[in-house]
Amino acid sequence: MTMRHEAFLAHVRERGAYESLDEAERVARVVLALLGAHLVGDVRARMAARLPEEFALILLNPLQSAEPLSPERFVRAAAAWIEGATERTAAWDVSAVLSTVADTAGDDLMGEILLQLPTGYDLLFGRPQLT
Repeated sequence: MTMRHEAFLAHVRERGAYESLDEAERVARVVLALLGAHLVGDVRARMAARLPEEFALILLNPLQSAEPLSPERFVRAAAAWIEGATERTAAWDVSAVLSTVADTAGDDLMGEILLQLPTGYDLLFGRPQLT
């Protein structure tokens, strides 16, 4: 089931404690563009199908990445793309968006997403995996 645009942004805004939906949207666009560069094939398409259309298009047309970024480098990349962000604030931003993505994905798809990502992303999604 696809989440509505306003509902998705409301979740991101609440989790990130942003002052406005515009700020939540700006952060969501960057994080989803970076995430899209790391997901491939059916998993990316299925995740996009659960997002509002505007965000699905961002996930399906991602920023280019030559190699999978570690969670730390993902946060640094987000900091570079989010105006005024530091690594600390970008970690907060990434978590606000990716935890909303995780809720939207559901457990089964989330498991498949984590299989495509380097170790440690489970924490960014707010879904720590037991080892």
